[in-house]
This record gives sequence, structure tokens and C-alpha cells, in this order.
Amino acid sequence: MSGKQLTIDDLKRILREGSGESDGVDLDGDIIDIEFADLGYDSIAILETGGRIERECGVALDDESVTTAKTPRALLDLVNDGLAKV
Repeated sequence: MSGKQLTIDDLKRILREGSGESDGVDLDGDIIDIEFADLGYDSIAILETGGRIERECGVALDDESVTTAKTPRALLDLVNDGLAKV
């Protein structure tokens, strides 16, 4: 998977598949800098998302790092940094 990056669209799909979408939240909008809590995702949902990303992308993610990534941008940066090392 060298050279691949997880995109915001990939992340939105993974969030929807794993945890659904909260009422009143539009994941199709500009959510890159909105905190996951404000998008309706708790730490359990983010851990599930991290697990799905690991399986799909073949990258190892530290649970603590995943849960401290408060926004989609932060999580994408974490994942794509890991993918650059694969």
C-alpha cells in the first residue's frame, strides 16, 4: 500500500460503515476541522474507526494516538504518516 493515502472521503465512508451518522450531522459538509465529539462520535466509535482503518489500509495505529486525534484532519495526518512508513 506504499504511496497510498487515506482521504477525507475514505474516512467519511469508514465512519458511516462503522458507526453510522448522527442525526443533524452532515458528513458531506466541510468536517475536516470539526471535533469528532461535535460530529456525534465518542471514543469507542473512534477506536472502531481506527480498527477499520488498520484492516483496510494495513497500517498499525496506537489506540492512544487514535483517541487523541480530535478531528478528521488529525486522524488523517496520523494515518497518512503511518502509511508513509509502510
